[in-house]
Amino acid sequence: MACWPGEINIRMDEKKQIANFLSKQNWRTLLWCLFFFLFGMAQFQCGRQDAKEVVYLNHDTAVHYVGMDACKSCHLDIYNTFIETGMGKSFGGATRQKSAGNYKNHQPVYDASLDNYYYPYWKGDSLYIKEFQLGKNKDTLYQRTEKVDYIIGSGQHTNSHISNRNGYLYQLPLTWYTQKKRWDLPPGFEKGRNVRFSREIGMECMSCHNALPKVPDANSNYFNQIPLGIDCERCHGPGELHVKERLSGTKVDTSKGADYTIVNPKRLSWELQTDLCQRCHLQGNAILKPGKQFNEFRPGQKLSNYFNVFMPQFKGGEKEIIMASHAQRLQESQCFLKSNPKELNNQNASLKLTCINCHNPHVSVKKTGIAQFNNACLKCHEATACNEIKQEPNPIAQNCVACHMPSSGAIDIPHVSVHDHKIAIPHKTQSANELKSFLGLYCITKGNVTFTDMAAAYLNYAEKFEAAQQLVLDSARFYINQIEDISSAQALQIHSYFLQGNEAKIVELANSMQVAMQTDAWTAYRVGQAYLNTNEFAAAEMWLEKSSALAFANLKIQVKWASACIMNAHVDKGIALLQTLLQKNNKTEDAWTNLGYAYALKSDFKQALNCYNQELKLNPNHRQALLNRAAVFFNLGNRVEAKNDLLKLQKLDPKNDQIAALLKQVNQ
Repeated sequence: MACWPGEINIRMDEKKQIANFLSKQNWRTLLWCLFFFLFGMAQFQCGRQDAKEVVYLNHDTAVHYVGMDACKSCHLDIYNTFIETGMGKSFGGATRQKSAGNYKNHQPVYDASLDNYYYPYWKGDSLYIKEFQLGKNKDTLYQRTEKVDYIIGSGQHTNSHISNRNGYLYQLPLTWYTQKKRWDLPPGFEKGRNVRFSREIGMECMSCHNALPKVPDANSNYFNQIPLGIDCERCHGPGELHVKERLSGTKVDTSKGADYTIVNPKRLSWELQTDLCQRCHLQGNAILKPGKQFNEFRPGQKLSNYFNVFMPQFKGGEKEIIMASHAQRLQESQCFLKSNPKELNNQNASLKLTCINCHNPHVSVKKTGIAQFNNACLKCHEATACNEIKQEPNPIAQNCVACHMPSSGAIDIPHVSVHDHKIAIPHKTQSANELKSFLGLYCITKGNVTFTDMAAAYLNYAEKFEAAQQLVLDSARFYINQIEDISSAQALQIHSYFLQGNEAKIVELANSMQVAMQTDAWTAYRVGQAYLNTNEFAAAEMWLEKSSALAFANLKIQVKWASACIMNAHVDKGIALLQTLLQKNNKTEDAWTNLGYAYALKSDFKQALNCYNQELKLNPNHRQALLNRAAVFFNLGNRVEAKNDLLKLQKLDPKNDQIAALLKQVNQ
């Protein structure tokens, strides 16, 4: 029976045998033994209809990532072109060379929702972003300056900016939009959603925009190793074994078969090849499988074994695209559907249409040229068949992409224009007044989607995007009711009630034994928050301590745990927790406010005042800190400063009756 190269499926027990063998034998001996082993397996394995993955030796978790420099010595020509691609420039240190922004004769970006201005500038070789407020006479009322440590984005469309606070990564509130040549708020910071310096950059984001960083706690934005850009191993898998083999002098004739020490994507089936590309070129609502993390997927594996991606469907919004929708839109194309029919055996290596038919991942799209894209089309289409544009004497002079993959704006990122990868006959532009209605979520990655996955997808969508929330939550509850596993259903119910603000229902569920036995960090956090909101402080402290143990690096959870301790009369314990946290990151805003409150409870108003001042240096509009500082000033007999803080609060919230009553009390 003939077998396609690279399509031999090894059972997990056999894979473990190989891994054990690796620890005892040298790599050269292994390859000879493995050759005969695989040859025998191929005689009865390759025709199996249920074979889903190619198994390469670097799929084993014992094989480590070695970095792009280890590839450079043998593949210098590929290295030199790859570092000029969008992937090669995806992430780097904040240097003048990396930045695409204009820093001359530009105006500050103004955010009317916060009355804040933002201004980028270089000081020596360091890049900074300044936030400030102006008074009526244009005098500076407040300013905060943060150093930029990393620039994310190749600069082809955008440069966004990240600060590193002792390993904790945060996006800064300013982005350079290359195509429009302008500075503006980052995507998601517009329309009153500016979170300033507190947007956490976690593994879900970093695992696409960078090589694979290391995190000790997947629930946080803390990294103990941060690479600088997407590298070779994102598409070829960890290279440790491959490098060792080459350094030992062992060679593989790849004209006769696959080199199983490293993944060559062109040898993968069209489905696994699509999975590799859509690992990052498919922005959406990603739902991890139980026990899996975003950094565990390796090239050549089935993506849905690690997570599924769900996308919303809107009636009337069919022609709208998001920035990283390449994989989704391509798979909606008739070209793709007819080239890769559903009945095609998953293990058929006769690739028809995938991303690399048009794109060479090692060469920048800017240097690829129209001819290569046209040639990909002309392999199936006669040049004379195109009647959408006037025929040119030379078909290659035409531009298939311009007509059949037109550029348009992305609905999720302002000021950018991207090619729609849904290859189609030119159509009428959608009316701007056409009404859209939410139809539901569907799975792009087409994995084994369970009721649990669907419920989690709807809840995640409601939490992240807040679109059609009641309808989304109703859909989530429908799927929750279908789940047979009680503990899974309860965790999702708690999430649903948390989004609704229904603390009573959460407390009711939390009192059951099933949810108390096994839980994840965020379920414990939501339960603890519910108890905190219902003034059951002992239970709140217990649940939030449990959440903190499961997510030990997450500062948001740590602050909430400390708050529960303080409210539960364990003030000194709460102070100790907050002081330890602030040693890790002294710009954690709510930590200063809670610490100030703890000191105020101990009547240490001097320390409390210092904490509130620290908080208001970071955020002059922090309402709780202003209110608490006004109370401290009042207790110290300083009615003038107490009044000033209350007046500022009243300006921020003019309809608040409590503030009006406090002002009346101060004025007496």
